[in-house]
Amino acid sequence: MSASPRDRIMGVETEFGCFVVPEFGRPEGAVEAIKNHVFLDARMGVLDRHARDEVFEPAESGGFLRNGGRLYIDAVGSHLEYATAECRTLRDLIAQDRAGQRMIVQAMRDMGIDEVVDVYSNSVDHFGGHTFGCHENYLVKMDEDFFSSQAPQLYPFLVTRQIFAGVGRVGGHELVEGGPPAYEELAANPIDYIWVSNVYRVHPDPTVTYQISQRADHILRTMASRVRFNRAMINPKWETFYANEGRHRLHVLFGEANQSRYAYALKVGTTHLVLRLLEEGVLKGRPRLLHPIHALQDISRDPTYKWMVDCEHGSMSAVEIQREHLEWAQRYQGESEETDWVLREWERTLDDLSLDPMRTADRLDWTAKKMMLARYLEDSGGEWSDDALHSIDLEYHNIDPEKSLFHALGLQGFGDDLDDLDAMTIPPTNTRAHGRGKLVKHLLDGPRRRAAIIDWSGAAVGRDTYLDFSDPFEPGDDVLSQLEPSAPAE
Repeated sequence: MSASPRDRIMGVETEFGCFVVPEFGRPEGAVEAIKNHVFLDARMGVLDRHARDEVFEPAESGGFLRNGGRLYIDAVGSHLEYATAECRTLRDLIAQDRAGQRMIVQAMRDMGIDEVVDVYSNSVDHFGGHTFGCHENYLVKMDEDFFSSQAPQLYPFLVTRQIFAGVGRVGGHELVEGGPPAYEELAANPIDYIWVSNVYRVHPDPTVTYQISQRADHILRTMASRVRFNRAMINPKWETFYANEGRHRLHVLFGEANQSRYAYALKVGTTHLVLRLLEEGVLKGRPRLLHPIHALQDISRDPTYKWMVDCEHGSMSAVEIQREHLEWAQRYQGESEETDWVLREWERTLDDLSLDPMRTADRLDWTAKKMMLARYLEDSGGEWSDDALHSIDLEYHNIDPEKSLFHALGLQGFGDDLDDLDAMTIPPTNTRAHGRGKLVKHLLDGPRRRAAIIDWSGAAVGRDTYLDFSDPFEPGDDVLSQLEPSAPAE
């Protein structure tokens, strides 16, 4: 199925942190129990009985869900990770993302462990120095030189979008060269160090009280393939399972887990429009940042919120760079309600950020969190160096609405709870996730049990049937009619 230039497949992968009380045991045990409950007890998906990767995703690490998405345990760090189904609208994407959180919370409540286990959609471990990814995926038109010549044209936008997409954090980290991992580290977590010859060490930076990005301190490269100890803004991939008509997956690593649905929609929506500008050649020849990684960290840490960066033809502010991209994107005005929402709110947010960033505390994560922390300090008489602030920061990201400090703020949203509830079991109807979800439902609820190997781009069912999901825009309405009804049970 062909797609117009305005159509784009989008998806987000989110890694979750987990905290357990000492009496429960280890976080790894909680993560395994949650995954098993989702697939084996709640029957929300089909558990992989095969290894997707012998090292990183061995058999029974996770599987595809009724909603077309995927829940699994990432062997690097042994954390839960949820990948949304393929989406074509912001409304579907955000509903899919929140549906994953609801599944995890429901699993904990069903098992009765929600009082002793907490799961967080945050992007940094304040004391351990670890980070948790929230990676965006976009289907983008790519030539063979895309990552060398075109992707760098995105850096000014990606570096500066944190002024509205950042989730904020207390404190900072310094990264220093650490040499090869110690024997004890290798023995305790061998999978973490595959392909790793050098690691960095993370230390608290007492000079930073509050910054707008959780991950900026940990980004070392603009682009890199093996990113365990070499984190980058973009992870170049050429994957046939996520390709269509000259388009491939752009895997954006520098992003973080927005609790605010508004900020989430603005982050993804603006990126979609800027990718259209890239595909149409609008960004070609535009001034580039001289030092993208330095600029990334300088913007995050700037307490004056002037956000000045060095470009090829002089200094510019992050707001000015974003305004340029907004002006170029105005050509898409009137195409759809979502596009008009993105353009309107992009402009409104930049106006407010230029006047007083705290005017956005009703809708952006980093300003809402800063206001919440400032009120706590005013009431308690504390200081920004107090350890208690780290706990408050963390609880902002608790995915359980009954515990989350974010949910207590009542920020402006995008979409609603009914969308999220539907998205727990209903995939988007206009992508291949629809056919995949129908297949998962059939395998779970059908009259006979069949062995199946499911992937993003296809599925093998029984011994003789292969279902082709290679076109991400094709809904696969007839997927069940392709199954051989007389096939023997496996």
